[in-house]
Amino acid sequence: MTRRSLLFTPGDRPKLLWKAADAGADVVCFDLEDAVAPGRKAEARETVREVLADPGFTTDAEVCVRLTAEPADDLDALVGGSPGAGEDAGSSGAGEDAGSSGAGEDGGIRLDAVMLPKVETAKRIETVAAMCAERGLDVVVLALIETAAGVLSAPDIADAGPTDALLFGAEDLAADLGATRTAEGTEVLYARERVVVAASAAGIDAIDTVYTDFEDTDGLREETAFAATLGYDGKLAIHPAQVPVINDAYTPTAERVAWAEAVIEARDDAADDDRAVFEVDGEMIDAPLIAQAERILDRAQAAGIR
Repeated sequence: MTRRSLLFTPGDRPKLLWKAADAGADVVCFDLEDAVAPGRKAEARETVREVLADPGFTTDAEVCVRLTAEPADDLDALVGGSPGAGEDAGSSGAGEDAGSSGAGEDGGIRLDAVMLPKVETAKRIETVAAMCAERGLDVVVLALIETAAGVLSAPDIADAGPTDALLFGAEDLAADLGATRTAEGTEVLYARERVVVAASAAGIDAIDTVYTDFEDTDGLREETAFAATLGYDGKLAIHPAQVPVINDAYTPTAERVAWAEAVIEARDDAADDDRAVFEVDGEMIDAPLIAQAERILDRAQAAGIR
């Protein structure tokens, strides 16, 4: 699985929910939180449920729902009832039937992951994961780190069993800190680096913050390239037009793939001669560069270009 791009779509906009499936994002996230006005939460829950349960809803993307501060209400609406209702409503959720094909084949929903906003403790991850299991939903958890407390707890949150990715939210973090957002982003750089380090240490994905000006393609391309240098695996998107730019930034170029393949081939030859260091096109290669080459090839394969 690759998560180069994660596209948010407002949960109360059915036409946009359907369009998101074909936007080319690796992950589509139906948003019940920030993108929905407080008075429209119930309507959004029902709208998302109807789309995810529709047998015609198919997509190659990972399907996620961002929950609100009332996850029990969100989950009850998604499975069509109270705890345990998933068993009566096609509880396979994101398991056997809902994880790879159309929704609603047995009355269930197509759902692969839930996203939790403003996560500050590992316990919250475990609690919501248990709520999902009680309702027959076999999903992973994507944890959005967007408060000072969340940044400080990022290693523990990443280590929680159900956590499959850490997502960095710079805008809410800046508000929490009382910081002023700048184009350079130095006010959130420490937090941005801490999140990606915590995710890497736990062996899970790290997804970078949104770029709010969806008409500024050059700015998005530059910021995405910078996030990639920090070690991020992907980036959040708020508009379909951002998806191809982000995907391109996280897809290795043909030149990088060729270099990586040459490194791996030379590594194998060197291993036959019991050599740990070797040369590729005049460059001395050792363990860190081998690891880099392996990462490039993994990303190329996940992106379907190798």
